Amino acid sequence: MKKLSICTLFVLITANAFAQKKLIERYLSNKTDSSRRPSFMPVPIFRYSQEIGVEFGAGLLYSTYLDRKDLSNRSSNFSGVVSASTKGQYNVSLKGDIWTKNNTHHYISEIRFKQMPFNFYGIGNETDEANKDRLVQGFVKVVLEAEKRFWPAMYTGFSLGFENYHFTDKEVGGIFTTDQAILHKTGGSVVYAGISQTYDTRNSNNYTTKGMMAKVSFQYAPDFWGKENFTGSLIKANVRSFWSLSPKFVIGVNGLFHTIQGKNTPFYLLPQMGNDEMMRGYYTGRYRDRNLLAAQAELRYRYNNRFGAVVFGGGGQVFENGGFEVRNFKPSYGAGGRYFFDPEKGLSVRLDYGIGEKRPNEKRQTGFYISLAEAF
Repeated sequence: MKKLSICTLFVLITANAFAQKKLIERYLSNKTDSSRRPSFMPVPIFRYSQEIGVEFGAGLLYSTYLDRKDLSNRSSNFSGVVSASTKGQYNVSLKGDIWTKNNTHHYISEIRFKQMPFNFYGIGNETDEANKDRLVQGFVKVVLEAEKRFWPAMYTGFSLGFENYHFTDKEVGGIFTTDQAILHKTGGSVVYAGISQTYDTRNSNNYTTKGMMAKVSFQYAPDFWGKENFTGSLIKANVRSFWSLSPKFVIGVNGLFHTIQGKNTPFYLLPQMGNDEMMRGYYTGRYRDRNLLAAQAELRYRYNNRFGAVVFGGGGQVFENGGFEVRNFKPSYGAGGRYFFDPEKGLSVRLDYGIGEKRPNEKRQTGFYISLAEAF
């Protein structure tokens, strides 16, 4: 019996050591996996802010190649997130980004259900912290997009989308109640269809070191719901370009323009400035208006296959039609770290700290972000 116990203990210790070694090799080793096999990454979600309290949940990322033999085939990524907070926020989202064999077709999908308390500051590029109004947003979004390559590096696409919003004002009497320029305060629905044209020469859709991507899309929302619901168009342009300065350094630049034009434009469809991808450091929706123009540059340093760092800087503004002025650009700059959990595919977890403007009688605007994938 004693010999059997000792043997059993030895087997358990050996198995545990072997499992730990495999775990270290998978997530900390500097070696790359050339087998191009699928990867699966569970990501715990935990953060705190005064607005939402403690947020907790889980995220999953699955990545694979639809053609493992073709080294030019881009990875297809699927992600899911489920989270909740102590102050009533919940979020469920599913996303897919699929590249077929020879990168001939590209399919994008997103399904999201969300209830989120947030701060509303009004409309325009010069809103004040003192006007902060507490709202709760209920949100459903479904987006489907398909692109086909007809010429080298040229993709033509078609998209369909549905969005539904519902709002509750938690502090009646604030700017959300009194500002008559704010339309559709209780929420509403919008259905749209669109076309897009993309030029894409990037060497990777996850961690790009050379090439560029330029995409222009036009979406139209018809008078589907009647009454006073939104009817009009949304135009988006996004340009990204990358240059490899050395085996470890890459510089990337990114510019975007969003505009919405039409009748009875709801406040919740207005382009919003600030998130974990563009204009880092700004609270999402602190500034919103009919047009958004922003740009940024990022210097990326890849220390080894597992770890890297970045510094970034840029500027942006929102404005009404005919209200663009160069002096109204707001700054955004900061730095961050990268951990590549799948070095071969360039899949990373990033931590960024962004810094924005300091308005009179207000604290400087900043933001800390923990996200999957690069900012652009």
